[in-house]
Amino acid sequence: MSVIRLPLLYVGTLGERRLYTLFDSGANLSCISSEVLTGVEKASPLGVKRRLATASEGHFMEISEVVRLDFYIHDVLLSDEFLVVPGLSEESIIGAATLQKWRIRLNFEHDAVDVDPRVAKLQLKKGQAFAVPC
Repeated sequence: MSVIRLPLLYVGTLGERRLYTLFDSGANLSCISSEVLTGVEKASPLGVKRRLATASEGHFMEISEVVRLDFYIHDVLLSDEFLVVPGLSEESIIGAATLQKWRIRLNFEHDAVDVDPRVAKLQLKKGQAFAVPC
């Protein structure tokens, strides 16, 4: 398992914010720290609380909120759901489900993130078109 950490622009209904994002091929779901949402988006309650395992063996956390956010990778506008995690060690984590959904490839040799050209083809310039998963 390897990770890449890059700054990404996140956009919500309340504003936007650049967050350091960990691309983690070992995490199933995407998460965001509750502390960084102020001024970007308001979290919504989950219908059913989730109990998630952490990297620490035998340690679980209870998640009760979720948020949908737009974010940019190389000026390609993407969107996904993020579990809101109080006290998360990173500002944001992009997990395997989001990586697969948007066909995002991690280039560990160059610490880079690549968006599949089929997803990016709908993009003209930032803010002009929205990509849909293929």
